[in-house]
Amino acid sequence: MDLFLTILADGLIYASWLFIVALGLTLVFGVLKIVNIAHGAFYAIGAYAGASLVGLAVWLGLPKPLTLVAMLVAAAAVAVALGPLLERTVLRFFHGRDEVVLLVVTYALFLILDDATKLVWGAGAYYASEPYGLFGDIAIGPLFYVGYDAFLIVLALACGLAVWFALNHTAVGKIVLAVIFDKEISQSMGVRIGRVHVTAFTLGVFLAALGGAFTAPMISVQPGLGVGVIILSFAVVVIGGLGSIEGAAIGAIIVGLARAGAVHLAPSAELFSIYLAMTCVLLFRPEGLFQAAAVRKI
Repeated sequence: MDLFLTILADGLIYASWLFIVALGLTLVFGVLKIVNIAHGAFYAIGAYAGASLVGLAVWLGLPKPLTLVAMLVAAAAVAVALGPLLERTVLRFFHGRDEVVLLVVTYALFLILDDATKLVWGAGAYYASEPYGLFGDIAIGPLFYVGYDAFLIVLALACGLAVWFALNHTAVGKIVLAVIFDKEISQSMGVRIGRVHVTAFTLGVFLAALGGAFTAPMISVQPGLGVGVIILSFAVVVIGGLGSIEGAAIGAIIVGLARAGAVHLAPSAELFSIYLAMTCVLLFRPEGLFQAAAVRKI
């Protein structure tokens, strides 16, 4: 029983930050139809920016709870600085092009941003451990976990509900959904597609940077951080179905539980367990768990 609780808790903690990142990836695909390899770079930049602002807040002697605000501000700054810039100056010229072309373009962006990150922050590791102790410890049965881990689960739920509510219960969200379902008809009815693209891409960058900023207290922020994250994020959205918020949530939980189970039962199969879970899902649902059948256009 204790082992089951441990696997469940570890899986949900791991799934929480992964869901935030994958949510941005699936949103960008849903609106722009871009499989965005550069998403991992946005996560890494968010982690660096979050660690830097946390360090600045500590250096200024600000109260520790304000380090959470610092990480949120860091994620928003990354989104505002990079989202509109990259979408308007690079990606807008490739909308509607072949998927392979878009993969190459976003991979090139990933390489550029990865090197730019090294130029700005260097090759050393950054640490932002101060926020990690803000929430104390919590008990789950006989087990004790850091309260910050539970906070991440709450943050992931808040992000998922906020995006779902914005898409389904606001005027802007309904416009975005209209663009997702049929871009041509939306444009003929006066929807400014370019503005929708910028908004969706910027929100996707924000979610990736938010995931990076709020995982910075749990890890060593160092070069190469974004490579593993983009692979895991793709596993999540492939399992859940590209473009589905519900799918991203279920996919993140499946990946988190698969990894946690492997860590505790067969540590050498940690990475393999994620691919095994993805393979098992795709054998029965090649389009993902929540991917609806595409409407045929004549």
